[in-house]
Amino acid sequence: MTTIDSGIDTLAPVEGLSVTLADGVLSVTIDRPDSLNSLTTGVLAGIADAMEGAARDPRVRAVRLGGAGRGFSSGAGISAEDASDGVPTEIIVEANRAIRAIVALPRPVVAVVQGPAAGVGVSLALACDLVLASDKAFFLLAFTKIGLMPDGGASALVAAAVGRIRAMRLALLAERLPAAEALEWGLISAVYPAEEFDAEVDKALAGLLAGPAAAFAKTKHAINAATLTELDATLDREYVGQSILLSAHDFREGTRAFQDRRTPNFTDS
Repeated sequence: MTTIDSGIDTLAPVEGLSVTLADGVLSVTIDRPDSLNSLTTGVLAGIADAMEGAARDPRVRAVRLGGAGRGFSSGAGISAEDASDGVPTEIIVEANRAIRAIVALPRPVVAVVQGPAAGVGVSLALACDLVLASDKAFFLLAFTKIGLMPDGGASALVAAAVGRIRAMRLALLAERLPAAEALEWGLISAVYPAEEFDAEVDKALAGLLAGPAAAFAKTKHAINAATLTELDATLDREYVGQSILLSAHDFREGTRAFQDRRTPNFTDS
């Protein structure tokens, strides 16, 4: 992880995460492209640390949150390698800390979604203030496919954006939502052709850098306070529910089925 001599230079290096500060923009990039930027406990902790550090650093005027390669994030890793990443509930703790830090940060945070965003990767994107997507992107709440429930505040973040019925559809049916439809639903801020995407992201960031930082901070706080009143309670409920599901048979069956590329046989146990 690269750091600059500023308020963020105390950040410890994190494998799989790149953090750079240049011209007022803090770029936080999940850098695990071989797994479509699957999230580990360490990466989520690093994201939280970077966001918390940015809040204390006057040189940061905007934050760019993205993923390396062809996708934003495939969510919490469930490969055999990722399964050894500490106690399962630890990743929820760090995901929740990252979500809270993004929402609380008094700077605009832009999610740059050039490809798939799944699982808690969706939560990270929706916690941001602007969600910019390529027309090749899609969003997927795949939790129920492995016997889990949405976490990372998705229960509140998705419903706040698209309403209860559409949130239930995404969470229960675990369908891919293409970027164009996500824009139509109000889940994201904008969609651009892939070949124009980087330039449009740069244009949006330039607009934020040229804008009134104090007004942006007050605006962000006011809108989040009005629309995410249940976020903290949601994170707590998700933690309790997910902790139970993580120790259940259906989760073990769901992950084995995913790794074996077969349909899971859930038994409600």
